Amino acid sequence: MSNESADQAWMRQALALAQAAAKAGEVPVGAVLVQDGVVWGQGHNAPIASCDPTAHAEMQALRQAAAQRENYRLDGSTLYVTLEPCAMCSAALMHARVARVVYGAAEPKTGAAGSVLDLFAYPELNHHTQVQGGVLAQECGALLQDFFRQRRQAQRQQAQPLRPDALRTPERCFAPCHPAGQYVSDLPALAGLRLHYHLLGPAQAERTWLLLHGSEGWSESLLPWAQALVGAGERVLCPDLIGFGRSDKPKKTNLHQPQWHAQVLRELCQRLQIEPALLCCGQWRQGEGADAALLAAPFPDAGHRAGPQALARWAPYALARALGLAGVWLLAPQPQPQPVMAMEYSPL
Repeated sequence: MSNESADQAWMRQALALAQAAAKAGEVPVGAVLVQDGVVWGQGHNAPIASCDPTAHAEMQALRQAAAQRENYRLDGSTLYVTLEPCAMCSAALMHARVARVVYGAAEPKTGAAGSVLDLFAYPELNHHTQVQGGVLAQECGALLQDFFRQRRQAQRQQAQPLRPDALRTPERCFAPCHPAGQYVSDLPALAGLRLHYHLLGPAQAERTWLLLHGSEGWSESLLPWAQALVGAGERVLCPDLIGFGRSDKPKKTNLHQPQWHAQVLRELCQRLQIEPALLCCGQWRQGEGADAALLAAPFPDAGHRAGPQALARWAPYALARALGLAGVWLLAPQPQPQPVMAMEYSPL
């Protein structure tokens, strides 16, 4: 295999990791560290999920490789990354004695391998790393462009007007949470209210699960299970019911009737052209600290809590019955490697 074809093959592995980052709501950058045809470390961007500003793809790959080799020096290795490294990652790569860096798309704002500055070219630095850019640049760049296009679209959706009889939790309250999913406000049953939802997993999946939170949760509480299902090849729709999470919150409790919420869900599924095969119900994993902060994030004051107050008075599984279901699947206390096997079916 020629060097050119080998570089492209390894870059495609990095691209697959970048795609995984995009699905997790992170900026889609992936990296693979290789020596003598063996992968020693790999990773993708994860600053949001890990609450770590240094968790760039390159740093993830370096940490994994150093741990595998029990040595921070990675002499003779090559790192493949889909985006030109920043100054932090460039310095770390040189400190690790990486012999060669191959990147895909140039980064005109923060690139430290030639775009903004070139740390690798400083003669004063003891270690010199060879750099090659532009490998699968178009594919790497297209992934980034599509990610930011979707993010801009979500921001435009967030600018939708707010009904005078409703509240909307400020986005700053969700700082410790996963990024927002998608929004819709033009369903007939919504009458201008904005609904937030996550639609995850492959469109060609054989079935789609509808994950619904209870009166003390919201979509954030169910994302670990959603991600486990996606990892098993399933598709998942995980909405914030009106009055919860990032969805709008009517000030009065009388709007919150099971039949109305069921109609909103039916219209959402029709809009998305999906037919959920199975419904799961779950509650927040009770805890303290970070869990408690995430649970409270959508409700900065008592005025935002009409939804939880109303749902707490519903009969058990009232929404499932309003949807005409014969039963529901109950989530396991914790996400499992084989999530479907860990669920319990409960007839209504």
